[in-house]
Amino acid sequence: MSTHSTSGNTTLDEVTGEPLGGANASTVPAAEHEGSGPLPPRRRRAGSVPRTRLTVALLGLVLPVLLLLVWHLLSTNGFYSPVQLPQPSAVLGAGWELLRSGDLWVHVGISTQRVVVGFMLGSALGLAVGALVGLSPWARILAGPTVGALRAVPSLAWVPLLLLWIGIGENSKVTLVAIGAFFPVYTTVSAALQHVDGQIVEAARSFGIRGVRLFTTVQLPAVLPAVISGLRLALAQAWLFLVAAELLGSSMGLGFLLTDSQNNGRTDRLLLAIVLLAVLGKLTDALIGVFERWTQHRWGSAPAT
Repeated sequence: MSTHSTSGNTTLDEVTGEPLGGANASTVPAAEHEGSGPLPPRRRRAGSVPRTRLTVALLGLVLPVLLLLVWHLLSTNGFYSPVQLPQPSAVLGAGWELLRSGDLWVHVGISTQRVVVGFMLGSALGLAVGALVGLSPWARILAGPTVGALRAVPSLAWVPLLLLWIGIGENSKVTLVAIGAFFPVYTTVSAALQHVDGQIVEAARSFGIRGVRLFTTVQLPAVLPAVISGLRLALAQAWLFLVAAELLGSSMGLGFLLTDSQNNGRTDRLLLAIVLLAVLGKLTDALIGVFERWTQHRWGSAPAT
């Protein structure tokens, strides 16, 4: 037995009088809005992520401030001794001491130089080899397993070999940083290029685009998000491998500052070096963000929000 009736173009339930679901039910809200003007602007949902840069930056400072407060409390209430955990003011004092002597800029400058040079060399080589392995089945078969095995070698395992082959100078340190930057870029680029839409590639080839031009104008822009992610990981790896390079056979740099502070019992300088590594890592990662926005503008894609 039917439990509904029809009134005009709307199907109504005989008991409740409400419109039933279905194709005709969707005409009710549409009719209510006809001729009523534009709808009011949608409000931001509760709990949604803020989008203004200032708000995001201020919220990003919340956790560092909380960590700083916890650090201050643990270092002043007797939970840790000053040797184990100096107060934040003591770390700032150690930084001011190194700044006045001029040693701070030397350590920061030489470490940054090593990271930048090694990162550029390693990421460029990783992009080239990753493109070769990702686009060529023969290169994937021949070189893929070997590169994947070398990727599992720890950073400290390369140090004595590089010191033996290259020596104790700058070249060995930059080479180790380049090794650290190579593998993330290689991995992300080679994996991403294997999943590029073949129809896009064939369409470009039908217009006569081939070889290096095909890679730079079609295939590379298609995997750009993966490339940026690989560069971010490579930069983090570069800083990690830098510390490993400067722990042995170095007389300056933040890695040397870590070792020298540990040997001399200067925990304040040791924590200063850790904080500087974190700050420099974040600043260089911000430069990758600038490069990401430039590439988005270059290839006409909208920036991520």
